[in-house]
Amino acid sequence: MLRPLHQSRRQRLPALAGGLFVLLAVAGFVGTALAALLEGRLSGGIMQAFADPVVRSVLSFTLWQAFLSTLLSVGLALPVASALARQPDFPGRIWLIRLMAVPMGLPVLIGALGLIGIFGRSGIVNDVLTGLGLAEPISIYGLTGILVAHVFFNLPLATRLLLSALERVPAEYWRTAASLGFSPLSTFRFIEWPVLARVIPGAAGLVFMLCVTSFTLVLIFGGGPAATTIEVAIYQALRFDFDPERAVSLALLQIIVTGIILAALSLLPAASDAGVTSGRQFPRFDGRRPLVRMADGLLLLAAALFLVLPLGQVVVSGLQADLVRLIGQDAFQEAATTSLVVALGSGLMATLLAYASVAARAEIATARNRHIGNRLLSFALAAVSSLVLLVPTSVLATGWFLALRAKGDITSFAPFVVAGINALMALPFAVRVLEPAYREHRAGTARLAESLGLSVFQRLRRVDWPVLKRPLSMALAFAMALSLGDLGAVALFGSENIMTLPALIYARMGSYRSTDADGLALLLGLICLVLALLGAPGARRSSQGKESHA
Repeated sequence: MLRPLHQSRRQRLPALAGGLFVLLAVAGFVGTALAALLEGRLSGGIMQAFADPVVRSVLSFTLWQAFLSTLLSVGLALPVASALARQPDFPGRIWLIRLMAVPMGLPVLIGALGLIGIFGRSGIVNDVLTGLGLAEPISIYGLTGILVAHVFFNLPLATRLLLSALERVPAEYWRTAASLGFSPLSTFRFIEWPVLARVIPGAAGLVFMLCVTSFTLVLIFGGGPAATTIEVAIYQALRFDFDPERAVSLALLQIIVTGIILAALSLLPAASDAGVTSGRQFPRFDGRRPLVRMADGLLLLAAALFLVLPLGQVVVSGLQADLVRLIGQDAFQEAATTSLVVALGSGLMATLLAYASVAARAEIATARNRHIGNRLLSFALAAVSSLVLLVPTSVLATGWFLALRAKGDITSFAPFVVAGINALMALPFAVRVLEPAYREHRAGTARLAESLGLSVFQRLRRVDWPVLKRPLSMALAFAMALSLGDLGAVALFGSENIMTLPALIYARMGSYRSTDADGLALLLGLICLVLALLGAPGARRSSQGKESHA
C-alpha cells in the first residue's frame, strides 16, 4: 500500500507546484498593473472621480449602451432560437448554427469593416435607400452603430445559449403539447418560457458584461465624446490627452463596475451552449403548420443574411484590393511578423498556464485527503482563469503603461506586456477547451500510470501527450487567433516599433485608405482561418462517439 501512495504523491506534487506557479505568475502580472494604478490614484480617491462630469457621462453612456445592446441582442435571440428549435429540418439549419459561432471568434475589426460596408454611408443599405428616394443617408456612427455592431457579435451568442436550453426540454413535454392541441402561443407560454426564463438572466448578464468592456467596436463606431465607453475613455486619456490621473480614475471605476456585474452574475444560473446539436432532437409538432413554417423560415433567413452579408462584404471588398502590393509592403510584413510572434507567445503562455491550472485542479479534486490549502489553491485557480473579466485588458494595459513609463522604457517591454495581456484574455477559453478532455483522460489513466510507476515526464510523454495533443493544439490555435485579432492591448502601446495587423488596419482606416484596410482585413481573416483549421481536427477527434455539437 505504501508504494501506490508514494507514487500518488510523486504524481501530485508537480501538478500542485504547477498550479502554484500559475497563481503566482498571474497574481504578479495583474498585481503589478494594479499597484501602478493605485500608486497613481487621485488625491481625493475614487469619489473624486465620480465628481468629474466627464467621468459620470462616460459611465452613464457605458451602462446605457450596454443595456440597450443586451435588450436588442437577447430580445432578437428569443424568436430566432425558438424558430431554430421548432424547425429541426430547416434547410441549412446546421450551417446557420455553425455560422453563429463565427462572430464569437472573428477579429472584431473584420466584423466592423463588414458592417461599415453594409450599413455605412457608402454601404449597400444606403445605396438601396437612396435609390428608393431617401435624401439623407443613415449614419452607422454613434449610438446606432454601436448597437448594430454589438447585436452582430452578441445575437449569435445569445441565440446559441437559448437554443441549448430549448433542446434540453424532455420529449414528453412536446408530446403532451401535441396531444392537447397547444397553439404556438400556448406552447411558448407553458413550455418554452419557463425554460428560457431560467437561462435569460445568465445570458443577458454575459452579453451585458461583454458590452460594458467593449473597446474596438466603440472606438470605431463611437463617433466622438458623446458616445464613449470607459474602455475607450481610458485609451483617449493616455494616448491623446495624456492625462494619467483621469486614466487611473477610469480604470479603477471599470474594475468596480465589472466587479459588481460579476458578483451579480455569480448569483444567476450559468448559461451554456453545450446542448446545441445538429438537429437530431426529439420531434416537435408545433412547427409543422404552414404559416408557422413560413414565418420561421423568413425569420431564420433574415438572421442568416444579417450575419452573412457583412462577412461576404469583407471578402468582396478585400478581393478588390491589390493584395499582391499589400503583401509586398514592408509595413504588412513587419506587422504580420509582429502579430504572429506576439500571438505565438501569448498562445503558448495561455496554453501552458491553462494546462498547469487544469492539472492541479484535477489532482486536488481526486485526492483522498483534500487539505484546506489544496482546496484554497483550487478555488484560487478557478478564480484566476476568469480574472480578465474583473480586470479587463484596458485596465491591465493602463497599469503596465504607467509602470513602464515610471521606469522610462515602454517600447522595449511593450511586446512582452501585450503578449502577457493577450494570454490572460485567452486563458478562460483555453481552460474551457482543455478541462473536459483532461478530466476524462485522467479518469481513465491515472491508476494505470501510478501502478506502472511512471515518472512525471514519462507520463507526459507516453500517456498524456498522445491523447491531449489535439485539445492542446486546439487551445493554442484559438488563443493565437484571439491574440491576432486583438486591438485593445496594442492600441495603448502601439508605435512604430510594435505594429500588429489590427493596428495597421485601424491606421489605414484612420487615413481613409479603406481599400487597403479591406485587403488587410481579408488577409488577417485568412490567417485566423488557417489557425482555426489547424485546431479543428482536435475538436472533431475529441468528440468522437458523442453527440455532434455545432
